[in-house]
Amino acid sequence: MAEKVIVTAAVVGAEVTREQNPAVPYTPAEIARAAVDAWRAGAAAVHLHARWPDGRASQRPEHFREIIDRIRQAGSDVVIQCSTGGAVGMSVDERLGSLVDGAEMGTLNLGTMNFGDEVFQNARPDIVRIAGRLRERRLVPECEVYDAGMLDTLRWLLEKGHLAAPYHVQFVLGVPGGMSASERNVRFLLEGLPEPTHWSIAGVGRFQLPMAELALALGGHVRVGLEDNLYAAKGVLAKGSDALVSLAVDLAARAGRELATPAEARRILGIA
Repeated sequence: MAEKVIVTAAVVGAEVTREQNPAVPYTPAEIARAAVDAWRAGAAAVHLHARWPDGRASQRPEHFREIIDRIRQAGSDVVIQCSTGGAVGMSVDERLGSLVDGAEMGTLNLGTMNFGDEVFQNARPDIVRIAGRLRERRLVPECEVYDAGMLDTLRWLLEKGHLAAPYHVQFVLGVPGGMSASERNVRFLLEGLPEPTHWSIAGVGRFQLPMAELALALGGHVRVGLEDNLYAAKGVLAKGSDALVSLAVDLAARAGRELATPAEARRILGIA
């Protein structure tokens, strides 16, 4: 019997704008509200970026603290994961600003890649440094895998002692410049995992819901939200990340997968 499924909501990334979808949140209050709405819709975890009020990406610690404080003040026990990816062009020092008190997980991007028309820099020494900071902060890493070669980096980190269980693997598929979103690629990536671990899929754009459906069928976990996809259906803008969570919840029910609560998600992920 498949374990309960963790639905993660990525409520805002570094790239999407209100010009693309008016529901994209910018301020800490808006981001926190989107996170709480996603939790109420069934998300056990939220993946957080921060923004300046004008929509520019921010990794300022005070922005993340305010978001987290507002989520907890609203009574939500959702698992909080903070992005160390930030935005293309940010320094590692900037990107580490997200790992504030109250975070329970942090992302660990496993390689440099073309990201649309830009280059997302993640040199090996920087990956080791971020892994070390996550370890110091006692945060569970979510290892972001955009292409198959990044699994070799994961294996190297484990062999060298830079990373150890508990950790979570997320396949981010469909980014222009990364691995495309297909069942064949997912099965190939799963075969390449260096050891058994919990995993999820974040499909980008039109691939979000099909990849969620595939992850559910294969026993994995899912990520949805406005960071990765602005549409609830072809030509229909999502009214918020909570609307996309609701669609994922429906897919889980159809797949016979029971939803994990935040407390159950913490047990699955090894969060102390």
